[in-house]
Amino acid sequence: MCSYCGCDSIEVIGRFMAEHVEIINATGELRRAVHASDPHAVEHTKAKVAELLWPHTQAEEGGLFRVMARDEVFTDHIATLCGEHRSLDEWLSDVVPGDLAAMARFEDALREHIDKEDNGLFPAAAVSLGGDDWIEVHETTPHSHGPGEPLHTHAHGEPVNAHRH
Repeated sequence: MCSYCGCDSIEVIGRFMAEHVEIINATGELRRAVHASDPHAVEHTKAKVAELLWPHTQAEEGGLFRVMARDEVFTDHIATLCGEHRSLDEWLSDVVPGDLAAMARFEDALREHIDKEDNGLFPAAAVSLGGDDWIEVHETTPHSHGPGEPLHTHAHGEPVNAHRH
């Protein structure tokens, strides 16, 4: 995780970096299950990784990536990162008990992808985006208020509990 520039103090970037830690920790559990060749544990931890990873990538793409991609300096890089999100989905689905090569391919790609975001894109966002951009990122980045709650967004000034039932 980037700790040198302070970009993690920006709310959405701090959230994404914290989610990266959760995803990596769950991936460690998955690696241990794959090494143990435990089918139940592999399916359980695969589901856990997916439950963390896919809302996370949807949030990145729906807010920060969309806003940053408007700048031609970042357009190709954002497209590459979005493509990597799709590849990670495929490689996670390939992980099965005892298949250490599939596990390594997924984990190595995941760690490399996270490094590109934490140490490249996020610091670039911190210095490239202005106040109105950050308001838009905040308003358009899907989030939930707790486990099992659907992803949604809030308009500027909308109460946080407006979507709760």
